Amino acid sequence: MNRTDRLLAIVLELQGKGRQRAEDLAKTFETSKRTIYRDIQALCESGVPVVSIPGLGYSLMEGYFLPPLSFSTSEATMLLLGSDLMAQYFDAQYREAALAAARKISSVLPQELRAEVGYLQDNIIFVTSNAHGSLEEQGKLQLLRRAILDRRRVSFTYHQRTNPESGQNVVTPRQADPYRLVSLYGIWNLIAYCHLRQDRRHFRLDRMEELQLCPNTFERPAELANPPAPSEAPRSIVVRVLFPAEIARWLRETPNYYMTSSEETAEGLLVTLHVRHERDILQWLLSWGRQVRVLEPASLRQRLAEEARAMLRNAE
Repeated sequence: MNRTDRLLAIVLELQGKGRQRAEDLAKTFETSKRTIYRDIQALCESGVPVVSIPGLGYSLMEGYFLPPLSFSTSEATMLLLGSDLMAQYFDAQYREAALAAARKISSVLPQELRAEVGYLQDNIIFVTSNAHGSLEEQGKLQLLRRAILDRRRVSFTYHQRTNPESGQNVVTPRQADPYRLVSLYGIWNLIAYCHLRQDRRHFRLDRMEELQLCPNTFERPAELANPPAPSEAPRSIVVRVLFPAEIARWLRETPNYYMTSSEETAEGLLVTLHVRHERDILQWLLSWGRQVRVLEPASLRQRLAEEARAMLRNAE
């Protein structure tokens, strides 16, 4: 990084992160503290209001912002395409914010660049599976965003697909401290501390009903600033399934979440999955009908046969 780029980067670092010590900046930009001292002096001489507090570090004077940045074609295209995607995917509040941001970015682009970016924007199209979502989902997202910002506990009833002991669907009242919202494969999930289970859990928004804010507040765990990989029960059951070679292409188009490998063999496509419970992939296997052959475990073959016989009885 040359000095000009580094000076701009230092201002952006101070603007984005607040107060920074010389050793922090030196580590970030892989240079010496002496170089940082010279850079800060150069910024001050050029009119950037850098405030220095001995022992605490450097910060920008409150209210100082960089003038509008210039964007390359690629940068502007990504920002505007990103706003298009967000406008499709989020609820009305954030959709309007995304569209407003796009208008601001577009308005400051030079005419030639604006035309080029607009052309690409018109010809690269995102289609989401549940654009805008239902009104109910939008309401849940707004409430949960507010709960996360205010650190407010929420209550809801939750539909658990199957109970590990009984195999039956269950509905339970829950109270949870919401930490994060995650969109996974087009499905919104809430990561929260569940007071019923006394542990951190993932909740699908479409399984949550009667969602309400509670008066209780909570302290957000410090480790969430640098979260570890999500923990979950080990997938100790190994499943091997054989599919005819002619459907291998279609299988790879829509892979199962639990698939870990696939191998072309003389008999067909051999797929290996690792699951926590056999029921995790039961419906997926049934969806392939006669084109699926379970090699192991034997207990899953038996479960699949029992399910097929039950389906047959229902058709009689």
